[in-house]
Amino acid sequence: MVEFWGKLFNSPNQMFTALFICACFSYFTVKWWLSLRQMRHIARHRAVVPTPFDTQITLEQHQYAADYALARHRFGRVSLIVSMAVLLFWTLGGGLGMLANWVLAHVTAHPLHFGVMLMVIFSLIGGALELPLAYISQFKIEAAFGFNRMTLKLWLLDMIKNSLLSASIGIPLLYGVFKFIEIAPHTWWLWAWCLFIGLNLLMLWLYPTVIAPWFNTFTPLENGELKHRLDALLTRCGFKSNGMFIMDGSRRSAHGNAYFTGFGANKRIVFFDTLLKQLSESQIEAVLAHELGHFHHKHIFKRMALMLPLSLALFALLGYVSGQLWFYEALGLNHAVDVLSALSTQPTQLFAVGLILFSLVLPVFAFIFSPIASNGSRKDEFQADAFAVKNSSGQDLINALVSMYQENSSFVGTDALYSLFYDSHPPALIRVARIQALLRGAA
Repeated sequence: MVEFWGKLFNSPNQMFTALFICACFSYFTVKWWLSLRQMRHIARHRAVVPTPFDTQITLEQHQYAADYALARHRFGRVSLIVSMAVLLFWTLGGGLGMLANWVLAHVTAHPLHFGVMLMVIFSLIGGALELPLAYISQFKIEAAFGFNRMTLKLWLLDMIKNSLLSASIGIPLLYGVFKFIEIAPHTWWLWAWCLFIGLNLLMLWLYPTVIAPWFNTFTPLENGELKHRLDALLTRCGFKSNGMFIMDGSRRSAHGNAYFTGFGANKRIVFFDTLLKQLSESQIEAVLAHELGHFHHKHIFKRMALMLPLSLALFALLGYVSGQLWFYEALGLNHAVDVLSALSTQPTQLFAVGLILFSLVLPVFAFIFSPIASNGSRKDEFQADAFAVKNSSGQDLINALVSMYQENSSFVGTDALYSLFYDSHPPALIRVARIQALLRGAA
């Protein structure tokens, strides 16, 4: 297929370059346009609090949420410009070729070590480029609207911990993948996929008890009326966990949340301390019932089952394109012929460059499928809401949602097309209307 269309452009690499440019233009334009639509929607609906939120959210709070949302969108547009400029620099600008040439000449040319060092240095540069945007997001925007609770020291400490964690997991994984290429040059991607899936399952198992406590403090929910109430809900729903815990989320943010983590006998229920301060006991029960709905309908396992073939297909695609010289030439290495020539004699080294290129261009081509993923996620949320209505108080769930929108300064209202691409949860108005319909049907 690539060779056929390549004839129209004299060569496959020219065809893929043109395709990549079109994809980048579409990606940037659609994201910019969707953001503009949402900003206009917020501005049009800023003056009136919609029903039924007008009973709990004041006009002042509604307009504050609108200002917060607009600030996030303006910053998001700046981030989009920066990320697109960085993407084009690494690819068509030849930046990755220059980095590979430097690593070959000044660091190492060893087949295994080259790939690891290239990935590490690339990640460090990428992190450094993202650092100013992350700082502005946390200490300017979030702070301006009263949500930031982090100190600069804690922010830097989190960054160091994340880097160490990524290195401890990523470096052995990379060495394993590169070794597979040496041992099985034609089927390495299959074994790499097996390693990837195994590592993900291990991380899911270790996250609650090993990884998460490295960043936050988790305190068991004390015996009392709330715990007895939640235990009764768990019993009614036939759910067993390894305990309910309170996380010190207020150290970093004023936003509240709750989530499940782990699987099997290692499952945990986690409440942000900020959430427990925001909601009543009956509302917390309704929120927990919603989360139990995800487990009742096996949403997590269904997503994992879907991820298996999709990730396998991506690994197979990576295995194919990483062995095609036109893929490298089309994405900027045609300006580094000496590097490409040197790397092409070492499949392991060539793959390291290919892996980075693949990770850079994949989001651009995959963005068009965002509505499919978002739609599936919204359906899961509707099912979980229905489960919560059946096993707790639907009105308390509505009140909890309104309270969380209020406390998190989430703007109540979303442009339909923007929601189609971005909303993993149903828009507030639609979600509450659906719960109210369930309550009327049960009455």
